Amino acid sequence: MKFSELGGKEIVNLSDGCRLGMLAESDLLIDEKTGKIKALLVPDMKSSFSFFSEKDFVEIPWHCVKKIGNDMIIIELDNNEYDSSSSYL
Repeated sequence: MKFSELGGKEIVNLSDGCRLGMLAESDLLIDEKTGKIKALLVPDMKSSFSFFSEKDFVEIPWHCVKKIGNDMIIIELDNNEYDSSSSYL
């Protein structure tokens, strides 16, 4: 699978069935030394919409990605793992 094919996939949490966003809206956190993906940074959909505030991100560790399918990426996080207080940026 090419990286460009991942953009349209939804990110869904297996633990609660919650849709966290689209991969195209997300960023990757990459380890500079190894080149491996460390985490997905998904915009926090719970935060208020504003053009002037910095975006809040939810960090999803790469080891939580369980399956990359045709239409979605399945992750497994419990609710306290993706609390907005653990957001990046």
